[in-house]
This record gives sequence, C-alpha cells and structure tokens, in this order.
Amino acid sequence: MENMGAKKPKLQELGRVSDRISFLYLEHAVINRQDSAIKVMDSRGTVFVPAALINVLMLGPGVDVTHRAMELMGDCGMAVIWVGEHGVRQYAHGRALNHSSLLLERQAKLVSNSKSRIAVARKMYQMRFPDEDVSHLAMRELRGKEGARVRRVYRDESTRTGVEWNRREYKVDDFNSGTPINKALTAGHQALYGLSYSVVAALGISPGLGFIHTGHDLAFIYDFADLYKAEYSIPIAFDMVAEYGDTDIATHTRQAMRDAFRRDKLVIRMVADLKELLNADDIIPEADTLNLWDDKEGLVKFGVQYKDDSESDGYKE
Repeated sequence: MENMGAKKPKLQELGRVSDRISFLYLEHAVINRQDSAIKVMDSRGTVFVPAALINVLMLGPGVDVTHRAMELMGDCGMAVIWVGEHGVRQYAHGRALNHSSLLLERQAKLVSNSKSRIAVARKMYQMRFPDEDVSHLAMRELRGKEGARVRRVYRDESTRTGVEWNRREYKVDDFNSGTPINKALTAGHQALYGLSYSVVAALGISPGLGFIHTGHDLAFIYDFADLYKAEYSIPIAFDMVAEYGDTDIATHTRQAMRDAFRRDKLVIRMVADLKELLNADDIIPEADTLNLWDDKEGLVKFGVQYKDDSESDGYKE
C-alpha cells in the first residue's frame, strides 16, 4: 500500500515564499510521494525533495506524476506548472500558497482605474531607470525608453562576451531552430517567468491582471519578469553561449539562472517589489481568511447560520 504520508500541514506551518528554493525543473521522470517529500525517479536514480521548500515545480515532457504527489504539492503550497521541452511554453498550473484575497483585491482596484494603473506602470519603469524621473512620462514615451534600454543591454552584453548579436527571434514551436543566443535567452526568460509566476501566485495575486501587458492570462507575469531580465536572463544567456556555444545550452542556462536566483535571494527581493508596486505594505494576509461581504457592515463572519429579519419576534409585514 502506498505510504499515506504526514498529516496535512496548517498554512501557518508552511515555509514562507521568501524562504523557499526558487524552482526545480524535471523531465522524463516518475514523481511519487514518500511521507512529506516528493520522490523523483529517473534513469539516474531516485532523489527526495522536501515539498514545503520549493516555490515552483516545472514539469517538462515525459513526466508521470501520481495523484498522491499532486495532493502533497497542493497541501504544501508548491506552485506547479506544466511546461514544454526546455521549459519553453507553459501549458497549465496548479493552486499555490496564499489563501487570502487581500492582495488580489488591491491589484484589481489599482488596475481598474486609469490613474492608478499608469501610476503602477510608472513605478515599474522607474525601477529600470533609477537615476531618472519618469513620473511625468506617458506610456508611449515609457515604451520608447524601455525599447532603447533593452537594445542597449543586448549590444553591451554582446561586446562584453564576444557573442554575436543581431536581433531577438525564435519560434515557439521549434526551439532548436534558433541561434544559440536566442535559445539561451528563451530558456533564461522562461526560468524567470517560472519564478515570477510562483511568487505572484503564492501571494494570491492574479497572473492575468497586468498593468503594462494586457489581454493574456499571464500578462502580469510578463510585467513583473521584465523588471529583472537585464540583470539576470540576458547577461546569463550571453555568458552561457560564450562558455558552451550550442552544447546543451538550455540546460546550462537554466542551471545558471537557478544558481543566480539562489545566490542573490531573488525571491525575497521579488516579494518586497510586489508589495511596493501594489502599495501593499499595510497588508499582512492571515491564513485561511474567509468572510462574507455586506453592503452596510463590510465583512461579517463566515460559517454562521444567519436569521432572516422576518424570523424575529413581533415582525410585521
């Protein structure tokens, strides 16, 4: 009989998102559970992964995962995303850590008003131009500045590493048709998207309510990940191509991204950045918070059997 594992932990007992390991990518493996660990078996052997210490598990091609393993991941608040080969495309995801809707409500309020939406967008651009004041610029002007910045980053990285650079191009359905640097960039960006998604979802924020990008179920992920590309995925991609050429470039890039995330404790920074962007320093979500909304009283208790006013004594039609 399959080991039933440890008792489901309470939300307060789980590791905070800022204390967890960034991500783990698996492909061509069988995933089961043993006690409170994810049991991973492939051609090289078996390893056990503490479920409560991983932010996001990226499941690539050839993965078989049991119901019991998925149950453990859900109980521990691990974000799970199903991705294509080399982690290039995201197909699906599972529920993550936070059960509170407070940050989601704040996000929805900010994105639903034009003035507050552009204010958040300007904050995102201000993070990329720390020595300039962009508070007066329109979105069209901000997009132009960002485009020039990214082109400059590519040119500088090409000069620094000696890796030839022409332009960013790739085919979503044919990863291997790209140049080595474009393949490395795709793998690096996808790792950054995965980590960004895990933090966003774990905090109960909507991946789809973007402030700059819009109309896609991952719009806010693209907003958020763009803050870190010039610092992480772009230079790391150029470094990996300079060192390895086209040899297993996706794997080398993912591993380098993982090491950089861990070295710099990027998850902690991401959590702080998200709260700053959403003006959410005042929000401290409580575990398992659930209330009923009332138009006059605000929030009232959930799980109470309320009486109709007509049931009170002396009620008259």
